[in-house]
Amino acid sequence: MASPRPPAWKYAKDGHLRTRSFRYDLCMELIFEVREAEEGGFVARALGQAIFTEAETWQELRENVLEVTSLHFEDAPAKPKLIQLHFVKDELIPVEAA
Repeated sequence: MASPRPPAWKYAKDGHLRTRSFRYDLCMELIFEVREAEEGGFVARALGQAIFTEAETWQELRENVLEVTSLHFEDAPAKPKLIQLHFVKDELIPVEAA
Protein backbone atom coordinates (compact mmCIF):
# COMPACT_ATOMS: atom_id res chain seq x y z
CA MET A 1 0.00 0.00 0.00
CA ALA A 2 1.44 3.35 -1.03
CA SER A 3 1.63 5.98 1.61
CA PRO A 4 -0.47 9.08 0.95
CA ARG A 5 1.38 12.11 -0.28
CA PRO A 6 1.61 14.87 2.26
CA PRO A 7 0.54 18.35 1.19
CA ALA A 8 3.07 20.73 -0.32
CA TRP A 9 3.45 24.24 1.08
CA LYS A 10 0.68 25.30 3.46
CA TYR A 11 0.10 28.94 4.32
CA ALA A 12 -2.02 30.37 7.10
CA LYS A 13 -4.44 33.23 6.44
CA ASP A 14 -1.80 35.67 7.70
CA GLY A 15 0.53 34.51 4.90
CA HIS A 16 3.06 32.75 7.12
CA LEU A 17 4.40 29.41 6.02
CA ARG A 18 3.12 26.61 8.25
CA THR A 19 4.31 23.30 6.79
CA ARG A 20 6.33 22.04 3.88
CA SER A 21 6.64 18.58 2.40
CA PHE A 22 8.02 17.01 -0.74
CA ARG A 23 5.93 16.52 -3.85
CA TYR A 24 7.57 13.33 -5.11
CA ASP A 25 7.24 9.67 -4.30
CA LEU A 26 9.82 8.02 -2.09
CA CYS A 27 10.77 5.78 -5.02
CA MET A 28 11.96 8.72 -7.11
CA GLU A 29 15.69 8.19 -6.59
CA LEU A 30 17.68 4.96 -6.73
CA ILE A 31 21.17 5.03 -5.23
CA PHE A 32 23.95 2.72 -6.40
CA GLU A 33 27.04 2.24 -4.27
CA VAL A 34 29.98 2.02 -6.67
CA ARG A 35 33.38 0.55 -5.78
CA GLU A 36 36.50 -0.33 -7.69
CA ALA A 37 36.60 -4.05 -8.46
CA GLU A 38 39.64 -5.98 -7.24
CA GLU A 39 40.29 -7.29 -10.75
CA GLY A 40 39.82 -3.81 -12.30
CA GLY A 41 36.80 -1.84 -13.40
CA PHE A 42 33.81 -1.11 -11.18
CA VAL A 43 31.00 -2.89 -9.35
CA ALA A 44 27.70 -1.23 -8.48
CA ARG A 45 25.00 -2.37 -6.05
CA ALA A 46 21.64 -0.64 -5.57
CA LEU A 47 20.77 0.23 -1.99
CA GLY A 48 17.48 -1.35 -0.93
CA GLN A 49 17.04 -3.33 -4.16
CA ALA A 50 18.44 -6.60 -5.50
CA ILE A 51 20.29 -4.94 -8.39
CA PHE A 52 23.98 -5.51 -9.14
CA THR A 53 26.17 -4.83 -12.16
CA GLU A 54 29.81 -4.43 -13.12
CA ALA A 55 31.82 -2.83 -15.92
CA GLU A 56 35.35 -2.07 -17.08
CA THR A 57 34.84 1.69 -17.58
CA TRP A 58 32.73 4.38 -15.92
CA GLN A 59 30.75 4.98 -19.14
CA GLU A 60 30.02 1.25 -19.49
CA LEU A 61 28.93 1.19 -15.84
CA ARG A 62 26.48 4.04 -16.44
CA GLU A 63 24.98 2.16 -19.40
CA ASN A 64 24.77 -1.09 -17.42
CA VAL A 65 23.11 0.65 -14.46
CA LEU A 66 20.44 2.11 -16.74
CA GLU A 67 19.84 -1.28 -18.37
CA VAL A 68 19.58 -3.32 -15.15
CA THR A 69 17.38 -0.68 -13.53
CA SER A 70 15.05 -0.72 -16.51
CA LEU A 71 14.84 -4.52 -16.38
CA HIS A 72 14.35 -4.61 -12.61
CA PHE A 73 11.45 -2.12 -12.66
CA GLU A 74 9.98 -3.34 -15.97
CA ASP A 75 6.63 -4.43 -14.49
CA ALA A 76 6.65 -2.20 -11.42
CA PRO A 77 3.97 0.50 -11.08
CA ALA A 78 6.51 3.02 -9.72
CA LYS A 79 9.90 3.51 -11.32
CA PRO A 80 12.81 5.67 -10.15
CA LYS A 81 13.12 9.02 -11.85
CA LEU A 82 16.76 9.56 -10.87
CA ILE A 83 19.74 7.28 -10.38
CA GLN A 84 22.64 8.34 -8.20
CA LEU A 85 26.03 6.67 -8.55
CA HIS A 86 27.79 7.03 -5.20
CA PHE A 87 31.48 6.17 -5.57
CA VAL A 88 33.03 4.73 -2.39
CA LYS A 89 36.74 4.27 -1.91
CA ASP A 90 37.99 2.45 1.16
CA GLU A 91 41.46 3.36 2.27
CA LEU A 92 43.25 2.16 5.37
CA ILE A 93 45.76 4.58 6.82
CA PRO A 94 48.04 3.17 9.53
CA VAL A 95 48.41 5.34 12.60
CA GLU A 96 51.66 5.00 14.46
CA ALA A 97 51.43 4.50 18.21
CA ALA A 98 52.54 7.59 20.07
